[in-house]
Amino acid sequence: MVDPYALTEGETFTHSRTFTHADVEQFVEVSEDENPHHVEPDEEGRLVVHGLLTGTLPTKIGGDLNYIARELNYTFHRPVYTGEEIRCAMTVTSVTEREDGVRLQTEYVCRNEDDEVVMSGDSDGVVYE
Repeated sequence: MVDPYALTEGETFTHSRTFTHADVEQFVEVSEDENPHHVEPDEEGRLVVHGLLTGTLPTKIGGDLNYIARELNYTFHRPVYTGEEIRCAMTVTSVTEREDGVRLQTEYVCRNEDDEVVMSGDSDGVVYE
């Protein structure tokens, strides 16, 4: 577990993932979002990954930090497709100590294999001891 008092502004955490057809199919089942581009492959056999499924990349990093987000903001710049590796970098932009942990503000950027930004955003939350 991360010591919340050791977190510093400018510190960056990363996570990469390649979404599969099974990932998208499971998300379709849970979300009930059956938009055709999520269930019908394109001419290359790929599905479009749901934006909120892509949004699990920064939340995975937050989970590693024991971070409880109170606000998440996403901007979706371009589609993510199954089979693409997506890299997410989350940077701490503000640390405010509290008696029970720290308040963190972060920014994150997710990029595809061509280094194109596919999603960006920010969050505000708390890391408890």
